[in-house]
Amino acid sequence: MKTYLELLLTFLKMGCTTFGGGYAMVPIIDREIIQKKGWITMEEVMDYYTIAQITPGIIAVNVSTFIGYRQKGILGSIIATLSFILPGVCLMSIIALFLQNFADIPVVQHAFTGIRVAVGALILDTVLKLFKGVFKDFKAICIFVIAFALSAIWSASPILLVLAAGVVGFFLYRPKKAASSGASSDKDHGNKGAPR
Repeated sequence: MKTYLELLLTFLKMGCTTFGGGYAMVPIIDREIIQKKGWITMEEVMDYYTIAQITPGIIAVNVSTFIGYRQKGILGSIIATLSFILPGVCLMSIIALFLQNFADIPVVQHAFTGIRVAVGALILDTVLKLFKGVFKDFKAICIFVIAFALSAIWSASPILLVLAAGVVGFFLYRPKKAASSGASSDKDHGNKGAPR
């Protein structure tokens, strides 16, 4: 029961403080989920973001669902997801009910300008964290360069890029079973001939 309450309060807090979408959420996840709670690692977060890229829905909500499921299964995923979206839904409902032309109010426009700058800083922080996490070897750098070129120069579909990178990663990083099975069979032959 305590974990469910922690999920509720943590994701409510994140829902109240996350501006700028899924990628701006990474520093908040790092502080609230990884450093304070120790529920998951940054590598797992990056895996969740990868899955969230190719599943329907908003990235931030999908990641919340994955983290909740990782902690407490289906009920945990429901609590985390609803807790995360609740502050935004309530705020937008209040704005829609009581304020007309909300975005046209000068004070709001100035506030949005400042928020956009802060969100840019958060996204940059996320990019730096991603760089540290994914550039593990030369193969990873090659995948990054090719994907970046296809996206930036030829405007390739992000969904196709993620799927293609997944296929390439499967073949590049899968363990070599042939070599290990060959070595083990050699050992077995050697053991058969050895005196007991």
